Amino acid sequence: MTAEKTDTLVVGGGQAGIAMSEHLGKAGVPHLVLEKNRTAEAWRTGRWDNLVANGPAWHDRFPNLEFEDVDPDEFVSKDRFAQYLVDYAAMNKSPIREGVEVLEALRLPGQGRFLVKTSEGQIEARRIVAATGAFQHPVIPPILPETADVTQLHSFDYKAPHQLPEGGVMVVGAGSSGAQIADELNRAGRKVFLSVGPHDRPPRRYRGRDNVWWLGVLGLWDAAAPAPGTEHVTISVSGAHGGRTMDFRRLGGEGVILTGRTSSYSDGVLSFSDDLAQNIASGDANYLEVLDMADAYVERTGLDLPEEPSARDMFPDPDSLTNPIRTLNLAEEGISTIIWATGFRQDFSWLKVDAFDDRGAPIHNRGVSVEPDVYFLGLPWQSRRGSSFLWGVWHDAKHVADQIEIQRSYQRYNGSAAVVLPAAE
Repeated sequence: MTAEKTDTLVVGGGQAGIAMSEHLGKAGVPHLVLEKNRTAEAWRTGRWDNLVANGPAWHDRFPNLEFEDVDPDEFVSKDRFAQYLVDYAAMNKSPIREGVEVLEALRLPGQGRFLVKTSEGQIEARRIVAATGAFQHPVIPPILPETADVTQLHSFDYKAPHQLPEGGVMVVGAGSSGAQIADELNRAGRKVFLSVGPHDRPPRRYRGRDNVWWLGVLGLWDAAAPAPGTEHVTISVSGAHGGRTMDFRRLGGEGVILTGRTSSYSDGVLSFSDDLAQNIASGDANYLEVLDMADAYVERTGLDLPEEPSARDMFPDPDSLTNPIRTLNLAEEGISTIIWATGFRQDFSWLKVDAFDDRGAPIHNRGVSVEPDVYFLGLPWQSRRGSSFLWGVWHDAKHVADQIEIQRSYQRYNGSAAVVLPAAE
């Protein structure tokens, strides 16, 4: 069977693959994009029903297409966001093939290309871009056995309160997903416990500007990637209900019972670390740091933005913060469900090249792999803080496409190094 051939194969049809296709197309690089499900599938089915974008529509978009049917300051729904990505791919005539899963990609020795085995046959590609994104496989830590008498699911599989069995809910993880899900369940009348670990919690808006605007003018979106192993910082932010600062004291005052990090389980009892107050204090410090930076920026630039001293007022400490619980008997508290908002892991096992460290993480420089003709896109902190966000991945894709075209130009060279004769004596 003859394998189909292309110059560049992009694996993944989410926001990273769509951005990559746009820039490759503009550079005239022949390419294909393979998506094992549907375009933007994670936004369609890997989010809960009421999720909205964590940034306003004027910001959370690609540079070349606006949301024409929503207010610029609106936080668009997950379904509208998925449609936006589909529309963007169509606008750029991206060659996306849906329902095609990449099973294995390996280099053909001495032939300058890769053989890619897919669910629909084989493809030979000169180079490969792994654009499968940061949210590939949900991670549930091995704390509770599967045999525990409680329903366990990852936040990836949570859809709505009515999906869960009757009873209380323990949400583990207080990043954006965990905090928003706990808030939604509490509003739905459920008894909710929320396990809070270290986190940042920026203000939703301050002095008349949204958080994303402050991150931009303060240069924080372009903050360089931190040292390997320190890339992940849990950020708790929300666009729900018109966008409000995610404040755990407020959630506690509204009925959510806060705990420290979940540490262990035995005989129906969860145990928590004695770090709740410390984690809340660290989140407060991050919040106040952003306010301080914003105030200093206004002072230096003379912008006419109204002062907002009330932004520094804190909600009262809820009882669960003042008197934190260290153990929780699930049956006695009526807890029927645990939702693990504990992140994701990446999986590049299909890519059979020497491009990964001992942890399986790609070794790269701004998406350019140490393995020739292999590239990555959509990695957290790929080049900057904003790399995991829509506009950030767009700029990373442009850089990767530029590097691909540079390599193509070298490969088109058909000359030889000149021989320079020594000067006559």
